[in-house]
This record gives sequence, C-alpha cells and structure tokens, in this order.
Amino acid sequence: MSRFWSEITKALVPYVPGEQPQVDNIIKLNTNENPYGPAPGVLKAIAEQANSELRRYPDPSASELKKAIASWYGINADQVFCGNGSDEVLAHLFVAFFKGKKPILFPDVTYSFYPVYCQLYQIESVQIPLNAQFEIDVSDYHLKNGGIIFPNPNAPTGVYLKPVAIEQLLQANPDTVVVVDEAYVDFGGESCIPLIDKYQNLLVVQTLSKSRGMAGMRVGFACGDSSLIEGLERIKNSFNSYPMDRLAIVAGAASFQDKKYFAETTEQIIFNRDFLTKGLQKLRFKVLPSKANFVFATHKINATVIMEALREQNIFVRHFKGPRIDNYLRISVGAYREIKALLAALEQIVQ
Repeated sequence: MSRFWSEITKALVPYVPGEQPQVDNIIKLNTNENPYGPAPGVLKAIAEQANSELRRYPDPSASELKKAIASWYGINADQVFCGNGSDEVLAHLFVAFFKGKKPILFPDVTYSFYPVYCQLYQIESVQIPLNAQFEIDVSDYHLKNGGIIFPNPNAPTGVYLKPVAIEQLLQANPDTVVVVDEAYVDFGGESCIPLIDKYQNLLVVQTLSKSRGMAGMRVGFACGDSSLIEGLERIKNSFNSYPMDRLAIVAGAASFQDKKYFAETTEQIIFNRDFLTKGLQKLRFKVLPSKANFVFATHKINATVIMEALREQNIFVRHFKGPRIDNYLRISVGAYREIKALLAALEQIVQ
C-alpha cells in the first residue's frame, strides 16, 4: 500500500476477473468466452481497416456501430450508446443515474462488479436476497430506491427473469432508472430492448463479448430513451471523448451483418449447454436452470476440491466463494469436445 494512495484507493476491494492461464493445451471454461469466435465478416472488416487511417482519431460517436445496432433491434440510433465493453458502459451509468441519490438495489448473488462500482463512486446500495431457488422476486424491489440493476439472465446463476416480470418492476419504480444487464440474453432469453419506447426509465446493457464471440475487442452498448443516452454521452465526453478505436467500431458493426452465423453459433451453444446440464445431472450435480452460456452447479463433494482436481488436468472452471454459493461452480459452455472431456474428468473425480 502506497502512502500516496487516496483514501478511496486504500478502501477499494477491486473486482477479480477470471483467471487467464498463459499455457497451451487447456480447456478453459472459467470466463464464459464463446468457443466459436466472431463471424468471418468481423475478421475481414478488421483486416480492411488495419491501414494508414489508424493515424486518425476514430469517430467519437461510433456512428457506424450505433446504426448497425439500431437496425438490428428496430430502434433509432439516438437510443444507442457504445463503449469499451459493457463494463465501461456500466461504469458510466452508475455515475450518470445512481450517484447522489437514494440507495440502489441489486440482488445479493449477482455480478460482482456492481458492489465495486458502488464502492468506487461512493454510492449506497441494498442487496436484495434471491429466493430459495436463486430467482429474483420483483415484489422485493417495491422499495424507495435510487435505481435498480440486475443481470438477466443473472450471473453467476444463469437464472432468467421473463420480460413480463420486468415490466412489473418498471411500473412499480417509474421515478428511478432500472438497468437490465443482458450480457447473456442471446442464449435463450428475450431482450427487453423492445420495451424502451414504452418505459423511459429502462436502460438495457449488452456486450459483444459473449454471443458474438468478441471478448478480445471490448465492445458494449446500452439502449434506452434518448434522454438516458444523452446522459451517458455527457459522462463519456467528460471522461474520454474517443473511447472506441477504429477497429472495434468496424468489427462491432460487422458482427450485426451475419445473421446466419449468429443464429447457428448461439443455437450450438444452447445445444451444448443442454448436453452439459444432462451430463452433470447424471454425475449427481444439482444444476440451476440456465439461459446463459454457462451453468451453475453444486455437488456433495466440496467445490474447491473439484475445481483443483480439474485444474490438475488443465481444465479451468470458476469458483465464487461468496455467501450462499460457496459450494457452486460456474462452468462455461465450451465446444462439444471440451464438454465431453470435462464430463469424463468429472466422472473420475466424483467417483
């Protein structure tokens, strides 16, 4: 700890990302990466733009990407905000809509960056317990608040909340911003983006890291009423007016052009998820119902023991040590051959 650190820096407990092993020949199922990668058009777009024009600043508005997203969802470009991954978008919205108000609400088991942002920006929060089935009960959110945020499907559980329930939440909280973090929605869920014209307090955040296989490019976006987007733009332009580079903008836009590839790869991941779930259940794991590209599973054998035994075979999964979930493992849905190898390893471990 440096004597030059501010008091906020000293107090911070930073977010810990999933391990990125720097070795070959591993099965990496710990960070929810897409095993199939981006559409071929994405790589082509990057190659075409990797030229001398990189000497110029990028479009500060990422207009090409905004238009592609707006076209995909049938909304207006002024209802779209883009940033370097959804984490940057989330960071901006915490300042734009949550700071200096009443405590914000989010689940007790959820994306672990939310409490980090609250600590960084000194925002009060109240964590609402999920029910016994690890589900969000929207009636628990009928409290005075300065905003609400949750992933849908939730992370790390994968449990999904239908839009009809989210509408109930929006109707009960018309005076605060409700953020639905849809990083995993493309794996069997239904996006709330069609609701943004109906509810001015709804902001939907998504990423191209998961369903579009672009975790290495860092592209995220938010959709909402144009007044919410303007608020995000004000924060962005007070922090970094050129957040997205030229290659990320064209790559992101290209990812929305190949609907066939998107459908095929997301459907394959859903198929693989079902195969993984059934395989785990045969090995006497309890698996929560998932609409994400991962599953959340527990066994009578200690989760740390299982994780370390897998690690010895160069298979990596994620273990969260928080309350209520300390004996669960989050397992990313990999390629079919990776899942088969995982299940074979687990069969030996649990027996």
